[in-house]
Amino acid sequence: MYFTDRGIEELENRRGDEEVSMSWLAAKLQEFVDLNPDFEIPIERLATWLARDEEEVDE
Repeated sequence: MYFTDRGIEELENRRGDEEVSMSWLAAKLQEFVDLNPDFEIPIERLATWLARDEEEVDE
């Protein structure tokens, strides 16, 4: 188990039944980067991966 798996499991346990918009998620990611600028590159990579995920499936 990766260290990040615990955070992902906590997210699922606490908020797994909620529905959120992509605008809400983008705002939360931006807020996180504003508070934690050292994570700008990983968050950018995650956001790009999420944005392009369905496009990559066909390749």
